[in-house]
Amino acid sequence: MSQSKSASIMDARILIPAIGGAFRKLDPRSLARNPVMFVVAVVSALTTVLFLKDLATGASNLGFSFQIILWLWFTVLFANFAEAVAEGRGKAQADSLRRSRTETQAKLLAGDSRSDFKLVPGTGLKVGDIVLVEAGDIIPSDGEIIEGIASVNEAAITGESAPVIRESGGDRSAVTGGTQVLSDWIRVRITAAAGSTFLDRMIALVEGAERQKTPNEIALNILLAAMTLIFVMAVATIPSFAAYAGGAIPVIVLVALFVTLIPTTIGALLSAIGIAGMDRLVRFNVLAMSGRAVEAAGDIDTLLLDKTGTITLGNRQATEFRPVSGVSEHELADAAQLASLADETPEGRSIVVLAKEKYGIRARDMASLNATFVPFTAQSRMSGIDSDGASIRKGAVDAVLKYVDQISSKTGNARARNEAVRDIQSISDEIAKKGGTPLAVVRDGRLLGVIHLKDIVKGGIRERFAELRRMGIRTVMITGDNPMTAAAIAAEAGVDDFLAQATPEDKLRLIRDEQAKGKLVAMCGDGTNDAPALAQSDVGVAMNTGTVAAREAGNMIDLDSDPTKLIEIVEIGKQLLMTRGSLTTFSIANDVAKYFAILPAMFVTLYPHLGALNIMGLSTPESAILSAIIFNALIIIALIPLALKGVAYRAIGAGPLLRRNLLIYGLGGLIVPFAGIKLIDMAITALHLV
Repeated sequence: MSQSKSASIMDARILIPAIGGAFRKLDPRSLARNPVMFVVAVVSALTTVLFLKDLATGASNLGFSFQIILWLWFTVLFANFAEAVAEGRGKAQADSLRRSRTETQAKLLAGDSRSDFKLVPGTGLKVGDIVLVEAGDIIPSDGEIIEGIASVNEAAITGESAPVIRESGGDRSAVTGGTQVLSDWIRVRITAAAGSTFLDRMIALVEGAERQKTPNEIALNILLAAMTLIFVMAVATIPSFAAYAGGAIPVIVLVALFVTLIPTTIGALLSAIGIAGMDRLVRFNVLAMSGRAVEAAGDIDTLLLDKTGTITLGNRQATEFRPVSGVSEHELADAAQLASLADETPEGRSIVVLAKEKYGIRARDMASLNATFVPFTAQSRMSGIDSDGASIRKGAVDAVLKYVDQISSKTGNARARNEAVRDIQSISDEIAKKGGTPLAVVRDGRLLGVIHLKDIVKGGIRERFAELRRMGIRTVMITGDNPMTAAAIAAEAGVDDFLAQATPEDKLRLIRDEQAKGKLVAMCGDGTNDAPALAQSDVGVAMNTGTVAAREAGNMIDLDSDPTKLIEIVEIGKQLLMTRGSLTTFSIANDVAKYFAILPAMFVTLYPHLGALNIMGLSTPESAILSAIIFNALIIIALIPLALKGVAYRAIGAGPLLRRNLLIYGLGGLIVPFAGIKLIDMAITALHLV
């Protein structure tokens, strides 16, 4: 699944099956999905019937008609071949996934004891079953860890052999069937029925079996179908003009004119371009659940990114304890550690470690405390502990101060409390100006001090945001930090805007506000609290390591769980749109050259002065018509690599992009056919084919 393992379009294992696929796609039910090529197939079949009739009656000039009909069928087959090659790359990746899928025996737990299990086939597991997975075991199906922590080899999914940590109680609790536990043990609740696991869905998607046309693709198909209908009517009127001039034009020539008039090039490659866009994402280890998501990524106006782990390196570490007046560092560290014991986040664990290493506060008898842990939540933005001796909270400064206000009636000495609040705010401002994150600590309503969490902005991220700005994309950093800290990080990273002290409701509101302005929004997330925003956004990228709720809510899944990949996803989406636009421009432009080849050849006997339009100096009317038809077919094959690879991406605006397309693909679409048709005409004449 890594980029290095992506199949080349020149691989015989893809090309040879694609030849057979091109013939299988002659099925009218398959052709009907592509209006332009369906019409070409219909006229090819009709002219074939007429040819067989002429053959039976001994009509003249059958060799010319046969060559035209042959190349008409080649045009249809080449279009089918382009789609089959694109699908073949996905099927090659799907085959590698199938090989990685292993039938496993699952340890289905019948009680709370780890030894109380029975072996059952992994395919027989139902949603809600609890299984035990120990070191060396294959995880039998998709699920969520409800107990334990383990290192897991996810090479079957990501192609990356380095193990990753999966654990209960956090945003890295989801596990995927087919991956292997390398150490320790975990208790997993099954969340997917047999046949609908993540790996099953992944195989179906990369094969293209579930690919649906995107809105833009449907709109372009409708436009191409309308243009085809117009040209049907235009060509149908030609015989009457010819009859008025006292002549007649053979049906085979009218068919040749019609096929060269309609936009067969883009019609033939449109499906392959869409499939290749999803394939490029897969090669970046991103699974798009729909083609619409890939397309929407190319039209994104606003990009929402979490600060921690995306803009910064993540895993903020506690670096110091800053007590208020009258409180010792040891007292603050002791309270902070107690308040963090239930905090499963990396920050919470770093506080426990700092208190232990710097102040020697080690193991304590929790049973004697009769403690109740208060876990960290995105809504409260605090964690803590309630025991017989104390009630301690630790969290965002504003959340802790609000908590203190709520319980102020139960505590005395308002003057001391006000002084402590001023100290807390002063220390917090100092930390925030440095780009750090302050967390306040309170015991029984008494403010003790601030914990300094430090994080580092990733190298090169500022340049990447500048590139997005050139593309016309507005970047918004989302963080739970206070506004001052958020502003310092935002300025250093170079984002356009930020949302501080963000709750899940705030994220959802921001996305809806942007969409109400007619903008498309992308965001990434990995936690259950991100699920509403992921579902609301136009492009929701869920981390594969995240919770099941997040993976179900997003329309893309990043198998590497790298939030910064949002930027690559946008680039791939834009490359898809650029490729489609560039080849559409080329297709329409190269029709102009074909007109100069075929129109003078059709009417030169009726209107001799039209010979002046034969600016290419084509040998005979028959060679001109045949050359145009051959070029029309061969250009499809020539453009397949470009359709699958995509045009070279550049971070430029819509205006410069349009000018670039017109210059390269518009002008190229005019020049290439003139040269190509002339060379084919010379070859036809030399071989005496007409």
